[in-house]
Amino acid sequence: MSAYYEFKLPAKILSGDGALEHIPHELDSLGAHRPLLLSDQGLEQVGTVKIVQAALRQGGMAAAETFCRIPPDSSIQVVNQIAGLYRQAQCDSLIAVGGGSVIDTAKGVGMVLAQAGSDLLDSAGCEVLPRGAHVPFVAVPTTAGTGSEATLVAVVANPALQVKMEFLSYHLLPDVAVLDPRMTETLPPRITASTGFDALVHAIEAATCLQRNPVSDSFAERAIRQITQSLPRAVKNGRDRRARMAMANGSLLAGAAFSNSMVGLVHAIGHALGGVCHVAHGDAMTILLPAVMQYNLDKCRERYGELLLHVAGPEVYAATPAAQRAQKTIDTLKALRQELADATGLPTTLSQTGRVKQEDFEAVARTALNDGAIIVNPAEADYDEIMGILKEVWA
Repeated sequence: MSAYYEFKLPAKILSGDGALEHIPHELDSLGAHRPLLLSDQGLEQVGTVKIVQAALRQGGMAAAETFCRIPPDSSIQVVNQIAGLYRQAQCDSLIAVGGGSVIDTAKGVGMVLAQAGSDLLDSAGCEVLPRGAHVPFVAVPTTAGTGSEATLVAVVANPALQVKMEFLSYHLLPDVAVLDPRMTETLPPRITASTGFDALVHAIEAATCLQRNPVSDSFAERAIRQITQSLPRAVKNGRDRRARMAMANGSLLAGAAFSNSMVGLVHAIGHALGGVCHVAHGDAMTILLPAVMQYNLDKCRERYGELLLHVAGPEVYAATPAAQRAQKTIDTLKALRQELADATGLPTTLSQTGRVKQEDFEAVARTALNDGAIIVNPAEADYDEIMGILKEVWA
């Protein structure tokens, strides 16, 4: 048990059928009546945004303004643009409908507005952001992966530096997180697999990093159990509402866990691959997890052995000798990854992404070394060791 730890999850969680229809009441209780609705073009085209708008109308509320042009890798410039729109339309709250990019963009907008600024870069720093003005914020995830609706982290691209910047502050956490099965049931199998594996990585790194604590462990272990059991079902049948809701709640639990215990080397290298090579984040997590767990094995052998219970279930755990449980955990996760890859075409090597060249490795390794996630990884890693991991997952 940690000698000292902190844990915070202030968001009110609305989970289940009809959760969207409760948003107007929650905003009203926060004193907000003119929300800015944020999403992306894909969700607008498939009708997801209309579902949310209809739910707002049912509660007697409408968005004062809607912005559906947030790109997959949102940037500082997009955040600053939306903050200007918020002020121009005299909005008083934010509703983010989307995956990690949309929700993290909303967090960035909230930072700019709370500090009465005009540029997100003015708020750069780790846990140094003052509270500022309160901007009521509702997060509606449409993937079960990032867990951004329950995290103190916002990842926003800085194209000029070719990096994804991480902003960390407890003040970034939403007031309300809405998990509604209508938001994920049309998610394609390939994206379901990639984002779901991302959530699994959040839980595993949260359960093993240096800042883990009893509360984050409880959240992470439950998340691991739900995700490993439900992800194959959600991939096979997107209309399986039980699987979808299990994944949505598993993603939130994993997000809350890593928001308080942090993530490690999988994310440090993954962020670098995203910034330098534009590899989709979930794909990077999928490719890197087994190799990084193998790298951490000597430091995490006992903990990985404990996680076998949640990864594979009590029968496999009981049948596996204690000395073999850690490796069995890694092998079981590799088997799950392969099952998802066979079903959806999910990449398991960097070469399969079509975005990475071996000559990019040096830039990726240097960028990963400067990523904050590397600090709490159980095993230290230097440039040469990161280069070794990149070579291992190349083909």
